[in-house]
Amino acid sequence: MEISLLTDVGQKRTNNQDYANLFVNRAGKTLIILADGMGGHRAGNIASEMAVTDLGAAWVDTQIDSVNQVREWFAENLEEENQRIHQFGQDEEYKGMGTTLEALAIIDNQAIYAHIGDSRIGLIRGDEYRQLTNDHSLVNALLKAGQITPEEAERHPQKNIITQSIGQKDEVQPDYGMITLEDGDYLLLNSDGLTNMISDSEICDIVTSDISLSEKTETLIRFANNAGGLDNITVALVRFDKEDKA
Repeated sequence: MEISLLTDVGQKRTNNQDYANLFVNRAGKTLIILADGMGGHRAGNIASEMAVTDLGAAWVDTQIDSVNQVREWFAENLEEENQRIHQFGQDEEYKGMGTTLEALAIIDNQAIYAHIGDSRIGLIRGDEYRQLTNDHSLVNALLKAGQITPEEAERHPQKNIITQSIGQKDEVQPDYGMITLEDGDYLLLNSDGLTNMISDSEICDIVTSDISLSEKTETLIRFANNAGGLDNITVALVRFDKEDKA
């Protein structure tokens, strides 16, 4: 298994509120976490880094080596972090702080993930990109209810409003999923600064191209910047080989 993580401030922002890292626990199992922060001043930066760092520190101290244990760990630790960041955000300086969160653990040939917000996890298998997560956003809710069309969703003025985040007052309701990986599969975790700028087909073309994994992450970010780079851009790209199970 090979993993490449990269983040970029983009073309329009002056600071980077995205944060991503990977962590390995005492059983040798890998957890990747990607967060896209929100809030004024430096609140978004702090929320995303805090969520990733806190959860990562908790993960490395575990002996988890089964998908059932991961699911239980997600349920307990994501709500704890939600409340921790919510409490931190009661300080006037950090009012409104919060973050999206994608967390993905790989146990042998199983990937289990938790999703909160409008960052995404996708699978590239063969020559097809498949989005595994559903955006927790106002626009996606309107789209699923049939109140707007996909074309209207693309240019909706409230596209950035999310309906779930780490740091909210109410208990967070993550989406969970699991997928059995096949040899040569790619998993892509990304902030919306990537998928708001380039298409699924462009992502697939880049990821399946004949360049190194680190060059693929660099190319994804370059394409998003060339398309306007309106937001911070963060990607975590995983290539799975069955001979090298996590």
